[in-house]
Amino acid sequence: MSNRERKSLSIPEGLNLERVDTALSRLLGLSRNVIVGLIESGEILKSGTVVGKSDKVISGDVIEILMPEVKGESKLVATPIEGLKVVYDDEYLIVIDKPVGIAAHPSPGWHGATVVGAIFAAGYQLATSGAAERQGVVHRLDVGTSGLMVVAKNEIAYASLKDQFRQRTVSKVYHALVQGHMDPTVGTIDAPIDRHPREDYRFAVVANGKPSITHYKTLEVFPAVTLLEIELETGRTHQIRVHFSALHHPLVGDQTYGSDPALAQRLKISRPWLHARKLAFTHPASGERIFFTSEYPEDLTRSLALLSDLSR
Repeated sequence: MSNRERKSLSIPEGLNLERVDTALSRLLGLSRNVIVGLIESGEILKSGTVVGKSDKVISGDVIEILMPEVKGESKLVATPIEGLKVVYDDEYLIVIDKPVGIAAHPSPGWHGATVVGAIFAAGYQLATSGAAERQGVVHRLDVGTSGLMVVAKNEIAYASLKDQFRQRTVSKVYHALVQGHMDPTVGTIDAPIDRHPREDYRFAVVANGKPSITHYKTLEVFPAVTLLEIELETGRTHQIRVHFSALHHPLVGDQTYGSDPALAQRLKISRPWLHARKLAFTHPASGERIFFTSEYPEDLTRSLALLSDLSR
């Protein structure tokens, strides 16, 4: 007997004019491949008509979807992380300092440790919204990015935090080391981002991409590189990496987006020099604005020390 559920949902304002496969992937916590499979099988309808995967949705659209069959209770696998650093923890949410090399949640092709799996392994309860393997995830950091990440522990927190990210009221501040010297030293990059037209694993500035806004200011100038403080107004995949690469100032160590491998080798950095330094949001229960700061991990601190030595 099939345990498939028929679900009806309304497209929120934050997903207006998104492609239907992208919008449903975000709303349901399912991979785009799964959504595309359902579309191709005629199992996703709008106003009784089968949708196409490249169709755009409009806020208020009601979409009917025959959910994929549930296999087992949960795909969430415990992936313990030694010394998982919990910065804050209460009954609503948990803030962690994510080490490099850890994914936010399981995904096709990733078999390593995840934030969700580590929190689960440490015995914490997580919100159950979305797919089991993405429980509580309201935003993500790349595998190669270290720093602060908040995860919801119940449905009240999940709904509140998702809404805060959607409304852009969460403050997300990063530090990045970029090649070259920024001119001007303080500025805003406003350039739309979407998947690279030829290389699916990368993103790029493209004319018809999603609006993407990055604010930056120079913290320190070294020979050949600059340490920046960056605040994101939007939260696109690889946004910081794509924006600075487009300005010909790729992040040190980010060979996917055109950095100099010899420079990364000199500074002993084997990933993009990017750290989620500060995070601030409104607590879902108390309404209080709460702030967190994360120190640089060892590899980033070491590269800055090497830069200081080279500067002398």
